Amino acid sequence: MKKLVAVILTLVLALSLVACAAPVAEEAPAEEAAEGEVEDVVEEVPAEGAVKIGVILVHDENSGYDVAHIEGMEGAKAAHGLSDDQVIYKYNIPEDETCYDTAVDLVEQGCTLIISDSYGHQSFMMQAAREYPEVQFIAATGDTAAFEGLDNVGNMFPYTFQSRYVSGIVAGMKLKELMDAGTVTDPYVGYVGAYPYAEVVSGYTGFFLGIKSIVPDVHMDVQYTNSWYDPTAEAEAANALVGKGCVIIGQHADSTGAPSAIQAQLDSGKVCYSVGYNIDMLSVAPTAALTSAQNNWAALYTAVVGQFLETGKVPVDFAIGAADDAVMISALGESCAAGTQEAVDAAWAGLKDGSVNVFDTANFTVGGETVTTAFALDTDGDWVNDTAEAIVDGIFQESVHRSAPYFALRIDGITELN
Repeated sequence: MKKLVAVILTLVLALSLVACAAPVAEEAPAEEAAEGEVEDVVEEVPAEGAVKIGVILVHDENSGYDVAHIEGMEGAKAAHGLSDDQVIYKYNIPEDETCYDTAVDLVEQGCTLIISDSYGHQSFMMQAAREYPEVQFIAATGDTAAFEGLDNVGNMFPYTFQSRYVSGIVAGMKLKELMDAGTVTDPYVGYVGAYPYAEVVSGYTGFFLGIKSIVPDVHMDVQYTNSWYDPTAEAEAANALVGKGCVIIGQHADSTGAPSAIQAQLDSGKVCYSVGYNIDMLSVAPTAALTSAQNNWAALYTAVVGQFLETGKVPVDFAIGAADDAVMISALGESCAAGTQEAVDAAWAGLKDGSVNVFDTANFTVGGETVTTAFALDTDGDWVNDTAEAIVDGIFQESVHRSAPYFALRIDGITELN
């Protein structure tokens, strides 16, 4: 691979004496790439002196999460007038040493900004950043940039807890409708989570609080899959939650496994509905899907790429939300309750003007008590937050001390099953 790149660059230099260099084959993901399979195809070579950006993806276009990042980078390209040959996508890069090798390869291909999209990429990105101080690195969804002692690294994350909250309002409206009709007597919902990380905890808590704002006595179980992307495990978790009596299932997982399973359950006569993540799930759950919590990654990519183009640097921590249109929900499904759109519109308006705060401590308790103090950051790597006061004026300040979520309180009404 590296020898091939060298040969191509040599040919381009020679041709430039008489004409503009023609681009070589563009890198693209395989039609049915297996998880963990690493794509390694030469990208187009940009004009001499042009900025070149690398994007490392944990999966490919078959994963809604990665599609959201691809769309984010494409939005930044359009906003800043970048050409196709100025961006290299690397697909199906696992969260191991392969990420470091891929980052090095992108440096050798001339990239001066490299972005990865998965939390597990972070340590390998930081390893590469130490070796290539002239290159800027962003670990999207990461959380260590501020503590690395490097001036060429950054993290970015949207206020996903806000879109979770609004998707919870959609779920709450449906739950209330079912209870008002007598179809459901127990306000019992479920959630398929990837890992018990703060990112997932923050999201499922926001979802729960959105429901709770409509149905105050709601209770929720969370089933973990211990994988970001496992359609089978996600489907099994959803089925298990429906089997326990949950009537609406949210998710923080990257496949369509859970919504597909819930659609099958609904078709069989069960009363159950889905709230997805990353992408619109109506194609796989046309009557079960209510909506999906989504991130507008284009807002973040456009901003950080713009700063890089202007200053040559990236922000250490970058986070934006509803006020900057960085979060959203997908189209409402046909099964949504009457009045849902109006409730959604009111929630977005409140989030944007500051009158609605997802983690207002007046709206939840921990161990039966109102929370008055909580730390935001873990400075010694033991997974316990030990510094930076998170609660100000009764509001837990999520994604303020760093971009990645750090809300890790286990509030009353939610049970983690494993």
